[in-house]
Amino acid sequence: MVVGYGSVLRGDDAAGARAAAAVARWGLPGVRAIVAHQLTPELAEPLSRAGLAIFVDARAGGGGVRARQLSPADTLSSLDMHIGDPAALLALAQALYDRAPRAWLITIPAQQFTLGAPLSPRTRRALPIARRRIRRLIEAAR
Repeated sequence: MVVGYGSVLRGDDAAGARAAAAVARWGLPGVRAIVAHQLTPELAEPLSRAGLAIFVDARAGGGGVRARQLSPADTLSSLDMHIGDPAALLALAQALYDRAPRAWLITIPAQQFTLGAPLSPRTRRALPIARRRIRRLIEAAR
């Protein structure tokens, strides 16, 4: 399961959503791609059924595409669900459905979050790198 999130209306914040939309176009069997404005508690149920979850989001600042393995958060907070914390969503899946998948967070460098702005050149260049990392994680899980 690939969950790309962020506002498609705010420049580089659309990076996660664009990455997930690309994964959906790949049409890989057994891979579900979700484009979301933000992480919400409703994602806990499908997440609990996934063997692997890959969250993709924009990250303010420079550097390259980053990937890090996630674990469920130690505590649950309703506030976490509103700020887009994938570790809190994993904890919710564990608490409600007694299962959380192996998970990764891929962040894409971003600098432009203005309403109506296009992707910045930095983010546009980083998207193919993020897609390759997503594909490698999916292939390694098969």
